[in-house]
Amino acid sequence: MIARHRLALALTAALLVGCGGAERETVAVGAPAPTYAAETVEGTPIALADLKGKVVLLNIWATWCKPCREEIPALETLFQRHRAAGLEVIGVSIDAPSEAARLRPFVTELGASYPLWHDPDDRVSSTFLALGVPASYLIDRDGVLRWRHMGPVRADDPALTAALRTVLTSAP
Repeated sequence: MIARHRLALALTAALLVGCGGAERETVAVGAPAPTYAAETVEGTPIALADLKGKVVLLNIWATWCKPCREEIPALETLFQRHRAAGLEVIGVSIDAPSEAARLRPFVTELGASYPLWHDPDDRVSSTFLALGVPASYLIDRDGVLRWRHMGPVRADDPALTAALRTVLTSAP
């Protein structure tokens, strides 16, 4: 049984190396955030690199995701509470291209004023290794991932609050 398990692990490792898995960027807290670009909901190209020097809370969501809809007010609270200190909340929608015109009115109705990006090909999920939506990633001013969370964000989450305090008080 142990021999089979070791063989399975060896085959998995070989497949990963053969498919470029060994070269894949990791998405680990403390490591640089992956390179990522999309478009604003208005159609303007934008990239995380454009936000260097700001603290970014990147949130992956979709209109069809009920927990995503429920967390939008919490994200807005965080955005308003920490915006003056340099926090940018970025909502990255993975909705289909046909939904693009609905995105801004949808989140405005839910009370969100933070920037929205659209990634109808859902490259963001594979880039950040998200296992579904919602998923959130806190990136510091130097582009380093400082916190990540799968599932809805709460404005009073102790781990997020501590991570925000740390990254927002660091010198810009």
